[in-house]
Amino acid sequence: MRQPKRARSARPLAPGEEASDAWSALYRFAGAAAVLFVVLLIAALVIDFIAPPPVHGGTTTLEFIAANKALYISEQLLWILPSILPVIVFVALFVALAPVGRSLALLAAVVGGLPWALLLAVPVSSRGSLSLVYLSDMYASAGTERDRSVFATAAEAIIAENNTPAIAGLLSPVGIFLISLVMLRGVMPRAVAWLGLVTGGLGVFSEALRFAVPEFYWVYGVLLWAWFIAVGVSLMRLRPTPGNG
Repeated sequence: MRQPKRARSARPLAPGEEASDAWSALYRFAGAAAVLFVVLLIAALVIDFIAPPPVHGGTTTLEFIAANKALYISEQLLWILPSILPVIVFVALFVALAPVGRSLALLAAVVGGLPWALLLAVPVSSRGSLSLVYLSDMYASAGTERDRSVFATAAEAIIAENNTPAIAGLLSPVGIFLISLVMLRGVMPRAVAWLGLVTGGLGVFSEALRFAVPEFYWVYGVLLWAWFIAVGVSLMRLRPTPGNG
């Protein structure tokens, strides 16, 4: 006797298919984060052109902050707070590139994302520090010249730290160079990979000689922003295949 046909059940998800949808959302979010990162830094640069803060002299810096407090705080926040966005980008790049080079992609993501995460822990930028806002307030309210000199000296120490090349600054271009090596194996456009290799290589040199040869640092900065934009667009266009991730 013929058995009645069963209603066809929905096809179960293959291993990784559900994760692929999650990775798609991550890629879109990280791509938008990369573009937003550049936009916010450009906004900081605009403020810097409007009211460029001094990078030398404790007294001069504290008096400048007192006269331009809102602009100074806005600029520092725009330099510092977006630092979480590159961390998201490097995490997404690891997920995307793991199938073609898991070990190197992980190393690159850690090395590339770490300095941006550290910037959130230490609120300083090459153009100033939020700590100087407090010192500026104390300097303005000080009753004697001796008290003001104490706060000016403290400001000098922070400014000196800002003007000293840090090892952490070298990590980001190294991470970009390493992650770009993985990109050459596939998944991401090769043009983005080559842009990353140039950016990372020049970045190591520029960070090491940041204050000796500032012209190279400006070129590196432009390439860095171009790389983040290119990576962001590539991530937003990336569509993982079932089982990838």
